[in-house]
Amino acid sequence: MIRRQRPTLPTFTVLAVLGLGFGLAGCASTSPSPEPPPPPPVAQTLPPSFPPQNLVGSYGLAAYHKDEDRPRTEAAAVNQCRQPYVITMGPTGGVMMHLADQPTPTELRVKGAVGGKDFIGPAEDPPGGTLDREVVQFDGRVLILRFVDPEVHGRYGSMVYVRCPAEGVKKPRARAAAKPAATPKPAAVRPAPAPMQPPIQRQ
Repeated sequence: MIRRQRPTLPTFTVLAVLGLGFGLAGCASTSPSPEPPPPPPVAQTLPPSFPPQNLVGSYGLAAYHKDEDRPRTEAAAVNQCRQPYVITMGPTGGVMMHLADQPTPTELRVKGAVGGKDFIGPAEDPPGGTLDREVVQFDGRVLILRFVDPEVHGRYGSMVYVRCPAEGVKKPRARAAAKPAATPKPAAVRPAPAPMQPPIQRQ
């Protein structure tokens, strides 16, 4: 009868080490996970083309999604001055405005960027960040902002702010055409008084 020899402890240990080695070799043969892409370069913040205090004031607010609706939207924004949107200065030199979907205003910065562009958004973000709005137009009276985030822009559209007139100042009304002056009537000519007859002297 042939007896099978059990592997001795050294043999068992060798087999275990080899098995572990094959397992490690199999792990090493798998392709390594791809490294995450490098972050996009940070845009340099430049001085804006206008100081933030130029934005302070009361505005009528409206929005449009199509460029052809822009003139009509500006006219509609003027009518909103009955309930104006107020922009004030922040405690550290920014402006107090609302971020998208935020019920309370936040201090934002006016940030310049390469190419003469201006953005309004959080100070810690570079110009053109996802929370920023690009300044499409600002001439002192009309401010048009476009959200950088495509999803937010799709919901809100381009925001139009039209500065409200100062309190107590009414829009000038069209003057009525002046009536032609009436031709003066000639004064009535009175007859000359009759000469007085001198008293008759009696001799």
